[in-house]
Amino acid sequence: MSRPLVPLSAAAQLPSWRRPEALLYLMAAAMPLSFATWSALLNNFVIEVASFTGKEIGWLHTVREIPGFLAVGVILILWVVREQVLALVALALLGAATAVTGWFTSFSGLLVMTLLSSIGFHYFETVNQSLQLQWIDMARAPVVLGRIVAVGAGASLAAYGAIVALWDALELDYNTVYLASGGLTLLIVLFAAFAYPQFQSPHLQHRHMVLRRRYWLYYALQFMAGARRQIFVVFAGFMMVERFGMKVSEMTMLLLFNYLVNMVVAPAMGRALGRYGERNVMGFEYIGLTLVFLAYGGLYWFGWGIVIAGGLYVLDQLFFALSFSLKTYFQKIADPRDIAPTAAVAFTINHIAAVFLPASLGYLWARSPDYVFLLGAGMALFAFGLICLIPRHPEPGQETVFSRRVVQPAE
Repeated sequence: MSRPLVPLSAAAQLPSWRRPEALLYLMAAAMPLSFATWSALLNNFVIEVASFTGKEIGWLHTVREIPGFLAVGVILILWVVREQVLALVALALLGAATAVTGWFTSFSGLLVMTLLSSIGFHYFETVNQSLQLQWIDMARAPVVLGRIVAVGAGASLAAYGAIVALWDALELDYNTVYLASGGLTLLIVLFAAFAYPQFQSPHLQHRHMVLRRRYWLYYALQFMAGARRQIFVVFAGFMMVERFGMKVSEMTMLLLFNYLVNMVVAPAMGRALGRYGERNVMGFEYIGLTLVFLAYGGLYWFGWGIVIAGGLYVLDQLFFALSFSLKTYFQKIADPRDIAPTAAVAFTINHIAAVFLPASLGYLWARSPDYVFLLGAGMALFAFGLICLIPRHPEPGQETVFSRRVVQPAE
């Protein structure tokens, strides 16, 4: 993958399909083909094939999040590998691990394959977020990031649509679907590796860990975003299978509808972010999440049925799609040279809660599932309080409502 370097300023001379933005869209499509398929089948796979309970699924997700916690290791890898190359290698690892997941049906085997696919996913996401903020002009970032979310949703939609249409008709099994989805990701990685040049950002990135006091609110919001995500990723889908007995085709149909909504709405979310700003958009996100988590509890308190549960699941994922507003907040306050190392540090902070929450909440789930969602509502409400500290127009030296308009010296 050693290719001539093309400065971003010269990328406009390339055909539109070979520009940095096009590569971001392509990678945004490749990742969900593996990850979305793995997620769609996971709960049915571990219950039907591996006989998991809440305790085992909690441990599996704890292992899955360990590479995210260790994402700061990306900084060391970037001493010898360019970000663009690392993104493609990590994406290839995700595809390869997903392809062979169906071969491992024991608890230990699933933990190992989950760990490998997670290394690929988290290292790709870490570098991908950095590349997005470096390659996309700040003025266009909300719109382009919204489109990237829509592309990812479209790829997930295609994967889910294929599962819904073909699972029963062709009597597919887990192994076949995992092999197909992982293989497609690998093919896209090969194309991207040979079809695109190496793009050179105008700002040389720091290659050491960056922790700055003036980014403290961004770090805090990353921590809360990671804690909130675990409630949805680990337990919302598990609830749909465990409590309501949803089959593979039914669960995938729900996810398909979910991503269809995201694909349609995400560009509008990007435009709203550009118009109303990060504080208003993230405030709306976390108030909505608080209500959704309380309503999840209502499924147990009032015996609400599967239709309401499915609607809440879609709303939950829709609010989660607004999380790209946290990226644009950081882009506005950051030293451009801090983007790559801070992306790695932020991913680690985002996954601190992910390391201990799934396993510990798995035991709480076994006793009282509604308490898990009550805890999620509390997390969302606390995050809303932090969001109120974002200024109306964030910029370097104006990172919070308490900041003075003087950029602090590098620490």
